Amino acid sequence: MLLGVHAAIVALGALNSVIFAALAVVAAGQWARRRDPAAGRLMLAFITLAIIVTVGRLVPAHHHGFGEALAGRIEIELLVLFPFLLFRFAVAFAPPSRRLRAAVTSLTAALSVWTFALPSVPESGDKWPWWFVVYVVAFLVHWTVLSTVVALRLWRAGGGQAGVASGRMRMLGFAAIGLAVAIIGTASISNTRSTGELIVQLVAAISGVSFLLGLAPPSAMRHFWRASAQRELEQAIRQLLTLATTREEAASRVLPSTVAIVGARAAQVLDTEGDVVASEGEPPAEQNPLRIDASGASLVVWTSPYAPFFGEDELRLLNTLAALIGITLDRVRLFEQEREARVALQRANEVMSDFVTLAAHELRTPVTAIHGFVQTLNHLGHRLSAEQQDEVRLALEQQTARLALLVEQLLDLSRLDADVVEVSPRLIDLHRQLQETVATAAGSWEGSVELNLDGVGEVEVDPAVLDRIVTNLVTNAFRYGRPPVRVVAEQRNGRLLVAVEDDGLGVAPELEATLFERFTRAGVAKDRVSGTGLGLAIARAYARAHDGDLRYERLAKGSRFVVELPAGCSSK
Repeated sequence: MLLGVHAAIVALGALNSVIFAALAVVAAGQWARRRDPAAGRLMLAFITLAIIVTVGRLVPAHHHGFGEALAGRIEIELLVLFPFLLFRFAVAFAPPSRRLRAAVTSLTAALSVWTFALPSVPESGDKWPWWFVVYVVAFLVHWTVLSTVVALRLWRAGGGQAGVASGRMRMLGFAAIGLAVAIIGTASISNTRSTGELIVQLVAAISGVSFLLGLAPPSAMRHFWRASAQRELEQAIRQLLTLATTREEAASRVLPSTVAIVGARAAQVLDTEGDVVASEGEPPAEQNPLRIDASGASLVVWTSPYAPFFGEDELRLLNTLAALIGITLDRVRLFEQEREARVALQRANEVMSDFVTLAAHELRTPVTAIHGFVQTLNHLGHRLSAEQQDEVRLALEQQTARLALLVEQLLDLSRLDADVVEVSPRLIDLHRQLQETVATAAGSWEGSVELNLDGVGEVEVDPAVLDRIVTNLVTNAFRYGRPPVRVVAEQRNGRLLVAVEDDGLGVAPELEATLFERFTRAGVAKDRVSGTGLGLAIARAYARAHDGDLRYERLAKGSRFVVELPAGCSSK
């Protein structure tokens, strides 16, 4: 029986040597691939452990001479360093408090000095003196505390990860506790051929295999751990394949699955210009995100600090997802361009149709009147008195002027609808420009216009646009309001404001909402004043073509229209 137990112990010892040597090789390979501090500490930890269980087997149990005694002390020192290096690996992702770091470092340094300061190390079967018992207790406390901290940190953090990352972290946490149990068991067993030693070797083997599974899990285990993330990826792909009409809609559909794949705190999709298309969660200010650039889009993910090391599988899924997002956004962009082209074509057709309708409808009245007056003069002119002929000629002149104005307004509308109005700001003298505009628009009513341009000298605007707007507003004020008409200009925050006021009855409240629509006329005045109802629509369209606007303000008496244009202004 004892021979069978001893043989099993020897076999497990040899197996453990192979396992921990393989661990050192795997850890070294990960460091060579990653070259980051965490991988370096893990490599040193497992190289240390491999030396203990392989080279350490060659150190005689009974030391003869200084060299063998020193080798024994180095073996013990490596046992002291292993949990410290494993601790440094675990805290590389989430730094501990300064107090804990200082306490662990001090305890390890003290134990290391103590190891080489021991008078001697009792050999197997010897009775331990009290000072060695105290050292062993300190050694086991050191191992237990550090292994527990490592296990708890990895296990708890693994709960917030997804898929493979969670499985790997929890496997490493389990292995750290298992190895601590094996070390404590080794220290408490005096008979190296007992069943207890066999159990210790078995626990060490299980711990070593768990470390291997945590560092380099096989494909089957990765597939098992990855099942949840795979479902999330499939869900994300289905969402991407569903037709979206906007980039924001397409990106927002896939972000919840993106966050779930890696257990991230937040994620964003950026376009090729670096602008945020959609976001999920609240990005933490203290953490640098992971950015994956793909053709047509970039995926930015605020993962946990453990994800880059443990979540390589999930990060590969994110690379796939980022490429699919880029393809989807390109598809949506092409769809948007096609839709914009279709809308533009439809708008062009509507503009043409509207222009024809407007022309046919609005030109009919003056053309009919002109035709009638011309026929009267041609066929009945010899029967009319001189006074009657003058009246017909005056009416003909008025209708011709009305026709010319209407044609000009219709042309303005067609140009504005087709977005072919060119705005060319230049430096002008505002006072002179408005004086000339008001004189032309007011005609014989020029004396009823009050100009207040104090404080504004030269401005940089398009004079043609300003002339069109103010002409329409002044004409509108005389047609629907009452004199005096006031034109006031001022500079405010780098913008030019020109207000046109009158003392009329104002705009009927029920018409305010549609005041700037075509063929809307000013309430009570529409039954007694002729007009097309196009002036305000044209004025606002010109203002907006100049990146400005036109608004109506109700006064206690009369109306006030304010045009606001971007302009570089200078005071007088």
